[in-house]
Amino acid sequence: MANFLAQFQTIKNACDHLIIAVEDVSDLWPVVKNGFEERLPFKGASLNNKTRNPVFVEKLPAEFILTTDSRLRSRFPQEQLLFWFREPYATVVLVTCEDLDEFKTILKPRLKLIVQNDEREWFIVFISRANPNNDQATKLAKKVYAKLEVDFSSKKRERCCKLDLHGPEANFWEDLESKIVESIRNTLDRRAQFYEDEIRKLSEQRFMPIWNFCNFFILKESLAFMFEMAHLQEDSLREYDELELCYLETVNMTGKQRDFGGVDHGDDQAALLKPGNKPLSQIVQDDSFREFEFRQYLFACQSKLLFKLNRPFEVASRGYSFIISFSKALALHEHMLPFSMREVWVITACLALINTTVSHYNGLVAPDVEKEFYRVQGDLYSLSRIKFMRLAYLIGYGTDIERSPVNSAALSMLPWPKPAVWPSVPPDASSEVLAKEKASLALCQITMNNHKQNVDHVNLIWSDIISKTQTILQANPRVKHFSIQRKPLPLEPSVLLREANRRRASLSAGNMLEMFDIRPSFTDGSSLDASLKMSPSNKVHVSSMSRTNSSPVNFDSSIDRPMRLSEIHVAAEHALQLTITDPDLWKFLSSVQEFEQKYLELTKGAADNYHRSWWKRHGVVLDGEIAAVCYRHGNFDLAAKSYEKVCALYSGEGWQDLLADVLPNLAECQKILDDQAGYLSSCVRLLSLDKGLFLTKERQAFQTEVVRLAHSEMKHPVPLDVSSLITFSGNPGPPLELCDGDPGTLSVTVWSGFPDDITLESLSLTLIATYSADEGVKAIRSFTATILKSGRNTITLAIPPQKPGSYVLGVLTGQIGHLRFRSHSFSKGGPADTDDFMSYEKPTRPILKVFKPRPLVDLAAAISSALLMNEPQWVGLIVTPINYSLKGAVLHIDTGPGLKIEDSHVFEMESYTNVLQSTAHTENSDDARKGGSAITEEYKQLTLEDGKIELPDWASNITSVLWFPVRAIDNRLSRGTSSGLNIAFNLCCSSETETVAVHFTDPFHVSTRVTDKCNDGTLLLQVILHSQVKATLTIYDAWLDLQAGFVHIEEGDGRPTSSFFPLVISPASRAGILFGIRLGTATAGDEAEALHPDSVLNIRYGISGDRTIGAHTPVAAESTGYVDDKKDLIFRSAVVLQRPVLDPFLAVGFLPLPSGGLRVGQLVSMRWRVERLKDFEENAVSHNDEVLYEVNANPENWMIAGRKRGHVSFSTKQGSRIVISIICVPLVAGYVRPPQFGLPNVDEANISCNPAGPHLVCVLPPTLSSSFCIPA
Repeated sequence: MANFLAQFQTIKNACDHLIIAVEDVSDLWPVVKNGFEERLPFKGASLNNKTRNPVFVEKLPAEFILTTDSRLRSRFPQEQLLFWFREPYATVVLVTCEDLDEFKTILKPRLKLIVQNDEREWFIVFISRANPNNDQATKLAKKVYAKLEVDFSSKKRERCCKLDLHGPEANFWEDLESKIVESIRNTLDRRAQFYEDEIRKLSEQRFMPIWNFCNFFILKESLAFMFEMAHLQEDSLREYDELELCYLETVNMTGKQRDFGGVDHGDDQAALLKPGNKPLSQIVQDDSFREFEFRQYLFACQSKLLFKLNRPFEVASRGYSFIISFSKALALHEHMLPFSMREVWVITACLALINTTVSHYNGLVAPDVEKEFYRVQGDLYSLSRIKFMRLAYLIGYGTDIERSPVNSAALSMLPWPKPAVWPSVPPDASSEVLAKEKASLALCQITMNNHKQNVDHVNLIWSDIISKTQTILQANPRVKHFSIQRKPLPLEPSVLLREANRRRASLSAGNMLEMFDIRPSFTDGSSLDASLKMSPSNKVHVSSMSRTNSSPVNFDSSIDRPMRLSEIHVAAEHALQLTITDPDLWKFLSSVQEFEQKYLELTKGAADNYHRSWWKRHGVVLDGEIAAVCYRHGNFDLAAKSYEKVCALYSGEGWQDLLADVLPNLAECQKILDDQAGYLSSCVRLLSLDKGLFLTKERQAFQTEVVRLAHSEMKHPVPLDVSSLITFSGNPGPPLELCDGDPGTLSVTVWSGFPDDITLESLSLTLIATYSADEGVKAIRSFTATILKSGRNTITLAIPPQKPGSYVLGVLTGQIGHLRFRSHSFSKGGPADTDDFMSYEKPTRPILKVFKPRPLVDLAAAISSALLMNEPQWVGLIVTPINYSLKGAVLHIDTGPGLKIEDSHVFEMESYTNVLQSTAHTENSDDARKGGSAITEEYKQLTLEDGKIELPDWASNITSVLWFPVRAIDNRLSRGTSSGLNIAFNLCCSSETETVAVHFTDPFHVSTRVTDKCNDGTLLLQVILHSQVKATLTIYDAWLDLQAGFVHIEEGDGRPTSSFFPLVISPASRAGILFGIRLGTATAGDEAEALHPDSVLNIRYGISGDRTIGAHTPVAAESTGYVDDKKDLIFRSAVVLQRPVLDPFLAVGFLPLPSGGLRVGQLVSMRWRVERLKDFEENAVSHNDEVLYEVNANPENWMIAGRKRGHVSFSTKQGSRIVISIICVPLVAGYVRPPQFGLPNVDEANISCNPAGPHLVCVLPPTLSSSFCIPA
């Protein structure tokens, strides 16, 4: 069966559609041919797939061929069975007959002979040529067709249809199409079943020695091709997939060594999209096919079907996986393939797959499929780019490849080519080797110049030179901006020099002694320890590095000397020139310029496709590679734009190591472009990176640039965001608490990422209210210069009064030189030993809480007892903070009228605890304080300035007492009653005002009574003194200045006996003093009355008390510190003395009330009788015979119905009487005071009350009342 491969492929190429045989019995085909072929292709055909499920085929191509055609002539039975897929799928028999006898004798036997083959699907088309006008002919035609249907049709299947040439029926063509499609469907099912049975038989033998894959392949592909011709591409694709799996399963069976292939000319160009690249007969090997060509052939067939299904995405996706797997197969047979065959094939396969799939892609797919398509395209570009760089590195273009992390990661993991023997240098390539070595020596000189200042480390210098010579100095370190030096990243998995010579057939693996006259420990050229251990006699000198690299080692003549690196590159270039047959690919490797052009093309293709896919980050990374090329060629504008995208990606992902490699390049581009704002931002971002990524001097260089630009005149100054460099947070602990309208001081922790100290000309911090966004932000500013040290700093800011609410930190802004900066990053308080702990999470803990107005401090009097009137007294004020610190609080004292603060005396403030102790130990505390021997921290003397007292810091959180001297001034004489005054102190502490009541009073309450009244007019007047203060009063002297009309007995001075004094009166005690007086001659006129209107009691006394209890020694006397210096105090009180009245003029009597009693709401008449007792005209109490009366009553208890005040006629004769009646209404029940009657114009001494009115009267409640509802 395998001998038919060539014929099989020829048939495949010549046959691409189904064949319908036409058996022209009556030579009618030329007549109906055009009508039949116009129906092709069949539209809307319904076929069965491999699983016998109906499949709708939109257009089914076919071809009508006469059975007499040479293409349908009979074949050998085996050939006909093998290529059954090309046999007709339906047979159309064309007949006509106009005579019934002719039909029976001639036509019918012939038709029986034609249709006796059961393997063919057939049906008969009867063509009537009868003229419609000829009824007889028409009738005969109908009879013949009827007889034809009876003989060849059945109930199960209609096999006949009629075509009238002169009057075609309307549904003939539809009937014809349905019969043809039905025949095709049946034939397709039968043949598919046949192929499946045969394939199943061969599949069961695939692990047996007699297995022949070629036979299996012909059957399997015949079935697949049959499905393809029937436009059942899904089934055809499934067959090719199964064929590939079966091949991969059997191709590497043990015991069978097969040729892999790939050594023919042009095999380096991938043919994975070219099914006819090589004939199948050419790649057959024994009972199978060569893997290299056959696997590409299978994928090409699959791709063709996928393109027909309009699925280019699947072609690309399958193609990428195929390239990866096929590349592994190439690696297994690399020793038999041309040099770098694997890399070249991968490049051509990727590019061919990219171009073909893009040309077939129309974009009419789902969005997720579209993104996946571009992602696969990016992978193909990226894979070809990596392989292309490997080829360029092999031929010496390594210095033109950017040693970026992405290139290093890709190339350092990509193995070197592994030929059986590394290619040798052609004999005529000495000039090329010389050119390579000159380039190497030039780069060596550059390296020496970079290291010539470091003479002490010459060994290390030569070690580096040797290492770089081994790689043509492709790792030539370029000093970046800010003098940043980094070790170049590798672009090779191992040293190429060692790998190439190791694969030389005549050298041992890893033997580097042939290259340099050095010790074995210095073979890799990068060992610092080895270079330092070398003796001076063994040091390598420049003169010893000849161009021929001669070695003192004596090699055997049969062993070639090792190749130098320049020779390796030249040898690889010549070997690649033999391997690569694609002129375009070799053109791109012919020069550095062409290489860079193709490199940019592949990189841009990968980046653009990644940008349009899900993997946008891959595209940004490749933009960085494009930027490196632009940067190297001086196109700094495009380089900066690409670098910005790369830096944004690395920063967002937190890849600081990668960002540290790219960001200096961006900064250098921005500096060259004079982009001061961008350059400044890049410097800040460099400072924000991890400290371990740069040296201290490099970070200091970053800061120097920031400070230089900040203090220079920038063309377009913009606010700089330093959120990643300067962060801030509130200090640990509870938030600062203030009240509405109160200022305060806020302490904030600021972390600085600058390596050195930096000066901030100004600093501002915003506070954001958490409860409402409408409040906006409140800024607190510090206009003084602030120096931030590296690490943690604590700064304090003055807070103006804020509205009530909770506030968190907002944005930190400030100014460095002329530059405005801002930071919106928040820091968490780290451990105590970490000054640079920073986090960028916004804190939820408030930094400031401002409460609504509430009492912040409680102000109360230290004592509740009375102080001494008209003497300077210590007033104690208890100051108690209410959950609020009084640090920096100021106390304002407003004494109000009648009080005077002795501001010339110092004020005293002490802890309330000390006051309590001093109360228990009064004497000890007084002695200690007066002696001044121990003044604790909780005691301080203060002075009053402009009515303000600043509280000490120790009193901010504890209860304290403020003592200040106050004099209550009252120049009036005491009238024998308590003369205490409630004085209000308006004390303002933190905008809070409170009134404190302090009671001042006289030391004595004076009352008098006449204890004895002698007949001769002598009176014994007793003066009772009641102490009104909580202090001990000592009376040293007392005398009485009498008013006119009274004199002392025996013409004395009014002093009691001196032996009575001193008289000590304890607190709340009483004492009495007797004075003897008598009635004297009254002085005529008002002069005497004005001279002595009242009698005055004079008392000279002293006081002994404690200020923590009540009244005490006046402050002026207390301040001297000596008891003898104390001056006695004088107390004066007016004593009213009245001469006795013996003969009254009028008598007023209250008449009895009604016997029924008083009730609320009832009218009652109150009556008073007025009687003149004697006639004394010169002392008449009324004029015009009238007297004025007045009735006073409490309006809450009584309602007066008559006139409360008026004049009544009253005779001046003795014995005259009048009765005055007033109607009143009681308002409340109970015992109430009745209305009072009075005569305003008559002195009370001239009125006698007889009988006197009652003090209280009983008023009954109103009588109960009830009402009844009587129905009508």
